[in-house]
Amino acid sequence: MGSSILSDLSASGGEKPVLILDYGSQYTHLITRRIRQLSILTVCISGTSPLHAIAALNPRVIILSGGPSSVHADGAPSFPDGFLQYAVENGVPVLGICYGMHLLVQKLGGEVAVGKKHEYGKMDIAVVERATGLYGTEAAGGHQTVWMSHGDEALRLPEGFEVIARSLQGSVAAIENPSKRFYGLQYHPEVTHSPKGMESLRHFLINVCGVPGDWNMEDVLEEQIKSVKSLERERVMSSFQNKLHLPVTCIDASEQFLSKLKGVKDPEKKRKVIGEEFIHVFEAFAPMVEKEVGRRPSFLLQGTLYPDVIESCPPPGSGRTHSHTIKSHHNVGGLPERMNLKLIEPLKLLFKDEVRLLGKILNVPESFLKRHPFPGPGLAVRILGDVTEGNALNILREVDEIFIQAIKDAGLYDSIWQAFCGILPVRTVGVQGDQRTHANAVVLRAITSEDGMTADWYYFDHKFLVDAAVRYATKFGR
Repeated sequence: MGSSILSDLSASGGEKPVLILDYGSQYTHLITRRIRQLSILTVCISGTSPLHAIAALNPRVIILSGGPSSVHADGAPSFPDGFLQYAVENGVPVLGICYGMHLLVQKLGGEVAVGKKHEYGKMDIAVVERATGLYGTEAAGGHQTVWMSHGDEALRLPEGFEVIARSLQGSVAAIENPSKRFYGLQYHPEVTHSPKGMESLRHFLINVCGVPGDWNMEDVLEEQIKSVKSLERERVMSSFQNKLHLPVTCIDASEQFLSKLKGVKDPEKKRKVIGEEFIHVFEAFAPMVEKEVGRRPSFLLQGTLYPDVIESCPPPGSGRTHSHTIKSHHNVGGLPERMNLKLIEPLKLLFKDEVRLLGKILNVPESFLKRHPFPGPGLAVRILGDVTEGNALNILREVDEIFIQAIKDAGLYDSIWQAFCGILPVRTVGVQGDQRTHANAVVLRAITSEDGMTADWYYFDHKFLVDAAVRYATKFGR
C-alpha cells in the first residue's frame, strides 16, 4: 500500500495519521483495523520506504509491524537510515510489534537471537507494576493472555530500555524506553486472541501519545461514493437509477469452468484457473450487452475486501513485498494481468465487519448483512481433489445444505461467522442397516471471527453433533 491510501481513507485537511511500516505479517492490516475502531486515521506503507516518504506523511505515531523474516536473515527488511534519529528529533513515538520489536532492539545496539523455545499460540504474560506506558495503571502488575508467533527473541536490550512484561516461560514480552518514546511488544495485540490487546493499543495511542479519535466510517462511505461517481458520472447515474432495481442476467458458464478444472487438484491452482476464466466469461458477454443496449460495458464492479488483498499477497509496488501468500482470491491474485474491463473495488480497504457496518448505514436488509461469507471460487475449493470426478459437486451441495439447515434449526446461524462442508479425497468404511458402506468422508467446519483475519472453531455441543449425524445417516442411508 502506498501513501495514496490517504485519499482512500478520507484523510482530508492534512490530518496526521498513525503510520504502520509493513514488514509482511499477515496480521499487519489488523493493526490498521484495530486502530480504526478507535476512530483514528491509519496509513500503511512498505517498511522499506525511504525516509522522505515517511516524513511526508507527518505521522503522529509509527508502528513497526511483525513479519515472517528473522532480523538475521539475508535481505531482512528494515527501516531506512536516519529513521530512528527522525523519530527522536520529531518526538514521534515508535512501537515495534514482534519482528518490529526485534528491529528496534538490533538497530539500537541490543542483541536478538534465535529463541531456545519458539512461542506460537496463546501464552500468558506477567506485567510489571511500573508498566504504565503500554498497559496503564489497571493492567500493570497483572497477567494477560496474548497471542505469540515468533522464533527469535531479545536477549540483551539497548541502553535505556527495560523489560515491562515477560512470558511465564521467562522470555521478554514487552519493553520500553520512555525518554526516547520507543516501545516494543513481542506478541500481537491486534488479534482477538490477545483479549486485552485493544486496551493496550487504546491506552498507548490516546493516553500516552495523545492521538485524537475523530475519524469515522461515514467519511469512508462518502469518499468511496465520490470515487465511483468520478469514474463516469452520467453512466453510473444512468446505470444505478431507480434504487438499483436493475434487470439481472444470469450467465451459466458451469461447463466452461468445469472443463478448465478437469484434473486440477491443487487448491491454489484452482483459484488461479477460476479467476482467469471468471474474467473471460465477462469479456465474452460484453458484446452481447453492446448488441442489446448499444454500449459495451467497460467496468467490472467487485466486492473485494481487505482480507482478500492481504491473503493474496499483492504484486510488487503494493508495499507488501515481504508477505507470504496464504491463498489467491479469484478477484485478486487469480485475475489475469491484462483484461478489457476496468476494475472498481470500493470496499477493498475494508474488513468484513466494517462492510456490514456500511451496510447498516445504507439500510441493507439484515438477511443480506448476516449471510455467511461464500468463496468466489465457489464449491471447487471445498473439494480436496478433482472437482469433476464422480458426483462430487452435487454431493457437496447436499451435505452443505444439511449442515446449514441444522445450524439454523438450532438457532446458531447468527452466532457463527462461517460454516461449511468440505469433501476429503478419501472414502471411509461404515455400517448402516447391518451392511457395509464405503463413501466419501466429509468435514464439517464452523468458525467464529470478527474480521476474517483470525478465527477460532465454534464450540458445538454434543446434542447438535448427534442431531447432524442422524440427519446425514438418514439422508444418505442405504
